[in-house]
Amino acid sequence: MLAIIIPYYKLTFFEATLASLASQTDKRFKVYIGDDASPEDCTILLEMHKGQFDFVYQRFENNLGSASLVKQWERCIALSRDEEWLMVLGDDDVLGDNVIEEFYNNFIFFNTISNVVRFSTKLIFENSGLITKSYINPVWESPTDAFYRKFIGETHSSLSEYIFSKKSFQKYRFYDYPLAWNSDDRAWLDFSDNLPIYAINTSTVYIRISDFNISGQKDNMLLKNHSKIKFYAYLLKNKQKFYNGKQRIKILRRYMQEIRKFRKISFFEWIELVRFCFKNFEIEFWKILVTHFLSKLKTNGEK
Repeated sequence: MLAIIIPYYKLTFFEATLASLASQTDKRFKVYIGDDASPEDCTILLEMHKGQFDFVYQRFENNLGSASLVKQWERCIALSRDEEWLMVLGDDDVLGDNVIEEFYNNFIFFNTISNVVRFSTKLIFENSGLITKSYINPVWESPTDAFYRKFIGETHSSLSEYIFSKKSFQKYRFYDYPLAWNSDDRAWLDFSDNLPIYAINTSTVYIRISDFNISGQKDNMLLKNHSKIKFYAYLLKNKQKFYNGKQRIKILRRYMQEIRKFRKISFFEWIELVRFCFKNFEIEFWKILVTHFLSKLKTNGEK
């Protein structure tokens, strides 16, 4: 059976989320709602949907998400029982009517040979009312290829569009990046456990972008930057073998660009970059490194 985990905090769009669960054509799921000490009471809405789908509501007395979204996700997941598959659904995102039905229709195709399943998505831009075209994914795709398509802007990826094995989650857990900004990206690389991601394109998850969620906010760019730096460093160190030379160069460039947005490259980061270039002895890496190093020397000389 499937557990749908909702780390709840904002009431603004929660009714749409609950209505989408009530509208599912297949009710073989249980919802676990973890209230992160929200000042916005959702119990009246939950009472309205009682009997429409199976759910458990737990209010936590301390707010955890402001310090660590990952820890809030994980304590909500801990509410689940013996379900073998998990979805972490945002309290402002919406499932198409047949998402759960299609999960079970496809179960025989991915069970035992994939730990991560994703659905097609559409983005809802709340400020403009725009709904994007569907983001469709290859039915089978390596997790590193899936991330790279997002990295170069070919697709979108959001936590709510995935269902993943609880066993795999228990093995790896979520990595606690600032704002959990790249925690889901890292999760699909880890949770897949060297197995491909299976995509279901016959149903859609609607991802909301608004001023109320982290994706739509512009006042947290420094924390997002810190997260990207840590995540790209992880990619270069641990996943480089899955990428060709041109792809590695793009990741390396982005990593260095993110560092230089707000500060200089540190001595230890230079050491890691040199080590990376020695390990991947390609002239382009050295060109990038030398260019940045000479630029740094020139800047220091002008001071």
